[in-house]
Amino acid sequence: MAREAIEDSEAFIVEICWHYFVNEMTQAEIARKMDVTRLRVNQAIQRAKALGLVKIQIESPFLPNVAMQQDLQMALGIERVIIGSANKDTYDYHRPVGAALAALLTERLRAGAWKNLGVSWGLTLESAIRKLSRQSHETFEVVSILGGTAQGSTFNSFGIASGLADVLGANYSILTAPIYLSEGIDRDLFLSQLALKEHFEKFSALDAVLLTCSNVSEKSFLVSHGLPKELTPTALIEAGAIGDVLGQFLDKDGNSVSKDVDERTIGMPLDMVLNVPEKIMAAAGPHKVDIIRAACRRGLVNTLVTDDLTAKLILDMQDSIHSQAVQ
Repeated sequence: MAREAIEDSEAFIVEICWHYFVNEMTQAEIARKMDVTRLRVNQAIQRAKALGLVKIQIESPFLPNVAMQQDLQMALGIERVIIGSANKDTYDYHRPVGAALAALLTERLRAGAWKNLGVSWGLTLESAIRKLSRQSHETFEVVSILGGTAQGSTFNSFGIASGLADVLGANYSILTAPIYLSEGIDRDLFLSQLALKEHFEKFSALDAVLLTCSNVSEKSFLVSHGLPKELTPTALIEAGAIGDVLGQFLDKDGNSVSKDVDERTIGMPLDMVLNVPEKIMAAAGPHKVDIIRAACRRGLVNTLVTDDLTAKLILDMQDSIHSQAVQ
């Protein structure tokens, strides 16, 4: 039975607009999902426009996941969680997280909180760029903090840093190097090149970093296309790896599993990430639950941007661990 009471709260309106503009559901699909009439959906969208909540994107930071955000914040021991609502029927973990991340970036830049931002790369960040409205931050700098691969150009190191800088009207600096050095190449000697040395010096002055992560499977573009032949997923898993952050593989407690891999990685060292004031991780999907938890345990995250499906999985896992501990 459809809801009888008229709900015109901001949470109700924004939830409808999120599904309509971000998840790209039809009004009929939203009506079925939320158990309301299609007329109610249309009225909510029109009201959102009249109130100025919706332009090209949802401007209100209020999302219908406040309680879950607070629970996840406490469970992970971090300062802030932002949760986007995913369409569970056609699940795409990049789109809702990208939209939520775009809203967060706009909020922080509008507040003048940063002079620069270090960025990783990946499909979620590419999705965020598509959701951002054009801005003008002429003195702002986007700094890439991870080398690239030969494939995946639009969401690779150059594509993300330059694409983000373009939509923000900002400057950018690219880390022109591969993610991993070939065997036998001296890392210190490689990084002594002037251009790389100057780029790495920027890492110590970053106001914020934007991180992604993935697990050790074919779902990870890095694992599928970026690992040197001698660095096999099987060997990493046997060493205890459950995923990577900035190309450096961690175990379930957030510890690096391979000094050799770390020393061959051309990117911002994780110990240096710890010193950055704002550490934002944008990640979602069932396959990323373990590595999200490990990254938070390592202290690499103080703001997590994820979706409601992933948030529930993390909280369920936390409850399960707690139940086993008290038995």
